[in-house]
Amino acid sequence: MHKKSKAARAGQPDLSRQDLLALQSYLRRAAMGEIREKVRLENWEDRTLSKAGVIKKEKIRIREIEAVVDTGAVMVLLPQDIVEDLGLEITGRFIVQLADDRKVELPCASGFHLTVAGREMVADCLVGPPGCEALVGQLVMERLDLIPDPVLRTLTVRPESPFRPTLKMKVLI
Repeated sequence: MHKKSKAARAGQPDLSRQDLLALQSYLRRAAMGEIREKVRLENWEDRTLSKAGVIKKEKIRIREIEAVVDTGAVMVLLPQDIVEDLGLEITGRFIVQLADDRKVELPCASGFHLTVAGREMVADCLVGPPGCEALVGQLVMERLDLIPDPVLRTLTVRPESPFRPTLKMKVLI
């Protein structure tokens, strides 16, 4: 059984200097022709407690950020400092394959409400190094029925579902 590093035990990304540089380089390359969107993040538990009258609305931990829309990413990636500001719980770890085919292990945090392009969902995220670029991946785009518009460089609601997301599902008989 291998011992976890101090960072891994604390729920922080356990990246070597080389892995961190590769991740930052990948995030910088994503900036060319990128789509950036404003994203509102709220602690889901705080929202629930506020609705129940246990805490005041002003006490909900909220962050508004700008994130890169990354059609090559599956999940949301948030920097560790934002995850900590929101008070999110580390609930697991994932092996993530980077663009250069190297694999790194990142923590996963749960329990936040995400609003982007006027649509909302509860989500999980991968936790990147402090200060890294936030990413919105395919799961958000699919769940909220959003499409990247490369001409306007924005994330837009699919024209076929202007009022609420339409999800595709196969029926098993």
